[in-house]
Amino acid sequence: MGRALDSIPDPFARALAEVAIVIEDEPSPRQLRESGLRPDEGLYGLYEGVPRTDWGADWAALPNKITLFRSALLEDFLDSAELEHEVWVTVVHELAHHMGIEESRLHDLGVD
Repeated sequence: MGRALDSIPDPFARALAEVAIVIEDEPSPRQLRESGLRPDEGLYGLYEGVPRTDWGADWAALPNKITLFRSALLEDFLDSAELEHEVWVTVVHELAHHMGIEESRLHDLGVD
């Protein structure tokens, strides 16, 4: 994971300081439900927090978090180079959500 994170370009790399990256085996039922996924669907990563574009001066900051889900990643990416690339894509994708970038724009950027 370290190599994948070290190669993330700015401005995404600077945003890493604003989020915690956590690794869990699988998403919780709540995380799947809130992501609009069924229990049998996989999820590589999830951003939970308040995007930069929604911050308010009078808000108490809650921890922003990106969770990577080990089981789905290891199941789908057996090759270590492919796994490293998918971790990179997943983290950049979730950081983009933190930065307020919409799904449609992520598709245009190739990180969907």
